[in-house]
Amino acid sequence: MKHDAYRTHFFSLTTGLAALLLAGTAWAHPGHHEHVHNLFAAGLTHPLTGFDHLLAMLAVGLWSALTHQNLRQAIFTPASFLVLLLCGAVAGMAGMRLPGIEPMILASLLVLGLLVASRRSVPQWASMALVGFFALFHGLAHGAELPHGGAAWNFVAGFMLSTLALHVTGLLVGFQLKQYSHWITRLVGAGIAAYGVSLFVAL
Repeated sequence: MKHDAYRTHFFSLTTGLAALLLAGTAWAHPGHHEHVHNLFAAGLTHPLTGFDHLLAMLAVGLWSALTHQNLRQAIFTPASFLVLLLCGAVAGMAGMRLPGIEPMILASLLVLGLLVASRRSVPQWASMALVGFFALFHGLAHGAELPHGGAAWNFVAGFMLSTLALHVTGLLVGFQLKQYSHWITRLVGAGIAAYGVSLFVAL
C-alpha cells in the first residue's frame, strides 16, 4: 500500500514538473518580455543539453532512492544538491573560479555511478556532504555561463527547476528499480561511471 502511495505521489510530482518545463519552453515566444522568457527557457534546457550534468542529477535521485527506505528519508540528499548548486551558481555569478571544475564534474559521474551500481549506503550527513560538494562545482560551471544583469535570475530559476525535475525522476526510477534485480542498477550505475571515465579520457 505504501509503495502504491509513493508511486502515485511521484507520478503527480513528475507530471507537474514536466508540465512546468513544457510551459517554460512555451514562454520563450516572441513578444513582451521576450528576453526574460528566453532566459528562463534557456535555464530550463541548460542541464538537459549536457549528459554530464543530466546524468549526475539523475544519479543523485537514483542513489538516494536505492539507499533509503522512504521518500521522507530520501529527499535530504537531493535537497542538499539543490542548495549547494544554487550556492555555486551565485558564487560563479560573483566571479568565483576554482581550478578543476570540469574534472570534478566528471568525477561526480564516476563516484555517483559507482554508488548507484553498488547501492552503497552511507550516513545521511555523509551523503548530503558528498553530493553537496559535487553540486558546488556543477553550480560554479552554471554560474560562469550566466548572462550578466538581474535577468540572470530567470536563468537560475530555470535550471533549478529543471534540476529538481531530474532529481524527482531519479527518485521515481530508483524506487521502482528497488523491486527488481540488483543487476539492473549495477548496469545503470556502471554506465554512468563509464561515461564519466570516457569524458576524462577525452580531456
